[in-house]
Amino acid sequence: MIVCPQSMEHPRGSRCQRLPGQVVKMSGSEPERPQFLFVKALASRGRLEAVTQQMGYHPRYLDSFLKTQHYLLHMDGPLPFDCRHYIAIMAAARHQCRYLVNLHVLQFLRAGGDPQWLRGLDFIPPKLRNLNEINKILAHRPWLITKEHIEKLLKISEWSWSLAELVHAVVLLAHCHALASFVFGCGCEQEEGLGGRGSLKASPPGNQCFCEAATGNGCSQELLRINRKRSLDSCMELDSLRERIQRIHVETEGREETRLLPPDREEDTIGEVTGAANLACYMQDPDFGYQDFARRDEDQTQVFRVQDYSWEDHGFSLVNRLYSDIGHLLDEKFRMVGGLQSSAMAKRQGCEPSVFKRGIWNYIHCMFGIRYDDYDYAEVNHLLERMLKVYIKTVTCYPEKTNPEMFDRFWKQFKHSEKVHVNLLILEARMQAELLYALQAITQYMVS
Repeated sequence: MIVCPQSMEHPRGSRCQRLPGQVVKMSGSEPERPQFLFVKALASRGRLEAVTQQMGYHPRYLDSFLKTQHYLLHMDGPLPFDCRHYIAIMAAARHQCRYLVNLHVLQFLRAGGDPQWLRGLDFIPPKLRNLNEINKILAHRPWLITKEHIEKLLKISEWSWSLAELVHAVVLLAHCHALASFVFGCGCEQEEGLGGRGSLKASPPGNQCFCEAATGNGCSQELLRINRKRSLDSCMELDSLRERIQRIHVETEGREETRLLPPDREEDTIGEVTGAANLACYMQDPDFGYQDFARRDEDQTQVFRVQDYSWEDHGFSLVNRLYSDIGHLLDEKFRMVGGLQSSAMAKRQGCEPSVFKRGIWNYIHCMFGIRYDDYDYAEVNHLLERMLKVYIKTVTCYPEKTNPEMFDRFWKQFKHSEKVHVNLLILEARMQAELLYALQAITQYMVS
């Protein structure tokens, strides 16, 4: 819904039909209008992120995604707001995703977070630092997580976690790991701070300006002026925060030195403190990465069988009980991505859309050791071309190795929206895989 101010002008010759004291509603089904969601994002954040633009090709999914992410980061929950954003920073850093790190660094500071924490894991409370092991395992080899990892975090001590806090943290970690895959997979540009480059190569859905899409009239100069002012204010805010962090850095690290850093070095230091240049400070054991599950050692975890532990029968109820309502939001998102239209992709392969999407989903789960007894995995090779399989595996397991050229190269006959759809499937399948392993370990701890 858009409120039209008295002073709104329409230089293209058509005026917005304003009703004093009332609200102008968009025509059509609002959740299905990407422009409506874009305007809401602009109104709440003063900017339109690249991820939001990409997901706008599938507006019903975008609506579900934004609701879930808002609930995780900004609504009432077990974890403090600044800790939520720091956990997101830790998760994004595992895949060297500066785009997400920069976003959450700024949100962390806005939430009142201690700038000292941005110097790395050595400067955060032990309780948060203890989360590093689970973060590392979930990001790269989730099949290695055990109830002992859960017990270590929950054991009674000064820095122990509650079950509700841990579930909130696990969902945040899985969300950000999977979102990093989407960021790299869709070729979203790395943003330099808040007001940096976050644009897409492709035009937003509908190819309309936001005011025009929402009201059916010409673009408002007033709305554009407001958005430019918000962007300027955001940049000024970021500069102020950087100056604050820099002062603290100089006071603590250079307390014995009286000289200031040279100007060129000073700018580099600001980048390091804010997490833009040196993401290694947010993780330990940086060489720990994905290894093919099929080549695991004999003494490692056995295949995860969905018939024994599934999201629908086990994970949903557990997460919803410990972190109220998040289960419903996640379940809606999982179902939403499965319900997206993909007839063109399936038609090219000569199969039903549901068969094609299930092939992608099960292939991703298979890379994490999750198997479905009722599925014939020979279908994967039949349904998915080699280049598509290479792309899916790279984005899922090594997203930091993805480059924009890969996005343009895989299945050139795909429309841009179809490629985004594949990346949404990767996002949700990966997130569910991580959650299944973590929630199973929590369940095993609870019943032991």
